[in-house]
Amino acid sequence: MSRAFVKETEALDELPERLVSEHRNLVTPEGLALIEGEIKRLQEDLNAARESDDRNAIARASHDLRYWSQRLATAELQPPASDASVVAFGSRVTLERDDGRMQKFRIVGEDEADPAKGSISYVSPLAQALLGKAAGDTVKAGSGEAEIIKIE
Repeated sequence: MSRAFVKETEALDELPERLVSEHRNLVTPEGLALIEGEIKRLQEDLNAARESDDRNAIARASHDLRYWSQRLATAELQPPASDASVVAFGSRVTLERDDGRMQKFRIVGEDEADPAKGSISYVSPLAQALLGKAAGDTVKAGSGEAEIIKIE
């Protein structure tokens, strides 16, 4: 039977599981709070969906709750970087790109990364290039280079 003829309720019951990264689940305190907040919200959504007997909402909330519960179970809380002389997990780094642009990024866990808001995952190519480097070092950044100006 073509999937076009399957009822929407049946299709949602079969949501594929979200892929979980093969990398260690390093988190900042804020990242841990984000995960715990998602779990709390999803548990509330699941309870509300059960009360209203909304099978689609139950399937969606259960699906997402499995993912976030797994992320909480594997979370490795990282202490704040104690040495600002080199870039480490949790560091805030100010870069000057070769075109003169200044950018600031914080290196965080995968679930809390949001480059548009200034946070990048520790497994991203830029973060990998920055880790262990000091102010004044130059790293590959996209198609160009960037100099580390400041580490906080």
